[in-house]
Amino acid sequence: MVIASWDLVIHMNIPKKNPNVHTISMLVANKPGVLVRCAQVFARRGFNIDALVVSASVNPKYSRMTITATGDPQTLEQIIKQTAKLIDVIHVSEHTGVDSIDREFALFKLNVPPAKRAATLKLIKGRAHVIDEKQGSLIVGKTGTTDDLDQFEEELKKFGIIEMVRSGKLVMAKGKEST
Repeated sequence: MVIASWDLVIHMNIPKKNPNVHTISMLVANKPGVLVRCAQVFARRGFNIDALVVSASVNPKYSRMTITATGDPQTLEQIIKQTAKLIDVIHVSEHTGVDSIDREFALFKLNVPPAKRAATLKLIKGRAHVIDEKQGSLIVGKTGTTDDLDQFEEELKKFGIIEMVRSGKLVMAKGKEST
């Protein structure tokens, strides 16, 4: 897994408010094949990876992986133990909202005819940023928790979402604890 100055972000459908959705953080060697080996551990145990964010860490020898996955807690415990044994995995842990801060970023492309422009901008003002406005459409960017973005998405649906892209969770442990 060679990652330069860009980030790899893959996002799929994350189940909403499901107690079996888990956020796992891994510090791994920045080498080819590490991502595949980690993903195989999840697949072998029948865990679905809902979102995956991989980026270089402060030290270019390592990458940070944040995985949002769906499955039962007992299986997750086994996955954490198995991934921790992989040779290029430095650290693995699950994070909850109690011990960490998490955020996502989303881009929404909206169909905004002139008649709906004022109402749309009123909804967005102070909550998100208009990134682009062209030919009856807006691209809006918003950062927040998964729940914040889910709620904002629901509110935007009445204005006509053309397209949406979400980053998946980024997570950082609170205090001096390492992520």
